[in-house]
Parts: sequence; structure tokens; C-alpha cells
Amino acid sequence: MKLDLANPDWRTALPPSRSVVADAPVAACAFSRDGKTVAFALGDGRVRLLPADVKAAAGAAPEPVHKGAVLSLIADPNGDGFLSGGDDGRLLRIAPDGSATEIVSQKGKWIDKLAAHRSNGAFAASVGKMALVVDRSGGCREFGPHQSTVAAVDFSKDGSRIATAHYGGITVWSIGQVTLPPRRFAWAGSHVALKWSTDGKFIATGTQENDIHVWRIAQASDMRMQGYPAKVKSLSWSADARWLYTSAQPVFTAWPFAGKGPEGKPPLQFGEEGAGLITVVAAHPASEFVAGGYDSGELQLGDIKTRRSVVLKMSDGSPVSCLAWSPDGFQLAAGNDNGDLLVIDLRR
Repeated sequence: MKLDLANPDWRTALPPSRSVVADAPVAACAFSRDGKTVAFALGDGRVRLLPADVKAAAGAAPEPVHKGAVLSLIADPNGDGFLSGGDDGRLLRIAPDGSATEIVSQKGKWIDKLAAHRSNGAFAASVGKMALVVDRSGGCREFGPHQSTVAAVDFSKDGSRIATAHYGGITVWSIGQVTLPPRRFAWAGSHVALKWSTDGKFIATGTQENDIHVWRIAQASDMRMQGYPAKVKSLSWSADARWLYTSAQPVFTAWPFAGKGPEGKPPLQFGEEGAGLITVVAAHPASEFVAGGYDSGELQLGDIKTRRSVVLKMSDGSPVSCLAWSPDGFQLAAGNDNGDLLVIDLRR
């Protein structure tokens, strides 16, 4: 992806976009695997699908598919639709036409975190103190119970393991052909976010204590990064795993993981200071760019190579709640607490 944020056009005009008002808070957004559709998970039980092409007709608003709020949403690794989880305990497959098929039902529980591995077609869901993994053939396995509710889940690079975040640390489970005992990585307190690095070497979490914790998996060593003014609820690794981007700062914040890693080093902070704190970050799927949404509603695109950033959307008072890149990295989707659905085309 070639973008020149020093180009005056980025400073004088916002890129082409589509904005749709959904009248319900947005919990998550995702592009389909083929990049043709973008979906938004809404607090009233709907999953709203929009064409990725910002010039195409938006279509009619759908009926609810969940009986309650939709809490999680990801692209279906086995098709061009989506997977959604809700506070009704149902895990659904959403087809490109919007129709829904139930995969799992856990009455009385929430399915609020989802993750998928594109290569092996497996996907994982948090359900109370358990984690569920569904393989490509539809087989479902349970992992747990954990000592508390599972707050986040993610796959290893090769898809043979999942990591779960919970009170007191994280647990790594083997889900491949060879079943190994779970590995526990302990650190006191609640861990509210988790991301496995894109090279498979590290697992990072955001904690209740306004810091982040990172484990080097092979050596089982760990490190703690402090100094945040709020809880770090969003983490995103760069495509080459050299940088870990975090929320909860007024500018883009990236911890360096090349070479010996960030021990003893300050984070790189760059870009224009936004109105408020960053609530969600999303690294570009292939290049050096990163998107950041603020609690003020502002949306920025940062370039770690040039240390610049540009505004993609001005502040509107509603916190940005989710961000997602298209597979080709030329479009960005965003949602906020007011129910505004935004798709931006970054090609100029």
C-alpha cells in the first residue's frame, strides 16, 4: 500500500467514505474474507452488512439475528460471510445475504469474544469460564474451566494453539493433533485484552492496572510496560511483528519488538495529538500504517515510517468502538457508540 501522508491532499480533504446511521451502539466490525462486504455488530441484535464499495447502495436495514446485543463479530474463515456472538449465548454464521445459521447455543451465557485462524479454518469463542474451538469440519471442543471469565482469546501463528486471558494471567492450550498440557503464564490482576504476535513469539495483554504485560513464549519470560492514564483495552501487532500498538494514549504508541525487544526502551510515540485518548488501534495488514480511533470520535491514520498522522474523521463526541481493515488494506471500517457506521476508501 502506497500512501504519502506528507501529500497536501491528506491535510486539506478527507478521503471518500460512506456513513450510515444504525441507531444502536457498535460493538465490532469486520470485512469479509473476499473484501466485498463489511459487517457491523449492533447493540440491538442486528448485524448490518454494507458493500465495501463506498459508492454502492447501502441496502435496507436488517432484522435482529440475536435476542439481545451482538457482542462480537469476525470474518468467517471458511467463507465470505461472518461469525457473530451475542449476550443470548448464541454463536451464528451470517451469510453474505444476511441470513443466519446457529452454530452453538449456550443459554444463560455470553459469547463476547471471537477469534479465527484463516489457514486452518478454526475459530474460537469465549463462553463464561470456558473457551470453545470449532474446527473446519464443525467439530467443537471445550477448554477450561479457567479461574475466571475468559476476557479474550487468540490463535497462535500456526493455528495449533489458542491463548486465553483471565484473572491472574493467561493460559495457552494445544488444539492440534498432538494434545499437550495447558501452559499457564501467571501475572496478578485482571487481563482485559490479548493479542498473539504475528510472528508467534509473544503474547501481549492489557490489564486492569493501566499497563500491558508481554510474555516471550519460548523462554516463558515476561515484561511489564506501565505509565498509561487508562486501561489498555486495544492491542494490535504490526504485520512484521516489529511493533506492538496500544490504545489509552493521546498519540500513537508503539513498543519495539525487533532485536532484543522493548526491555529498557521507551515506546515510540508519534503523530498529531488527538482530541482525547485512543480507544482502539488497528495495524495495517501488510504495511507500516496504523489506524486509531479516539474517545472523542476522532479517527486518525498514522505512518510509523515517517512519524506522521492525518485525520480521517473529525471529533463528534462519540467514542470510536471498533476498527477493521479490508484484506487488501485500502479500506477502513469504523463504528462508534452512537451507532454511526463508517467505511473509508483510502485510495487517492
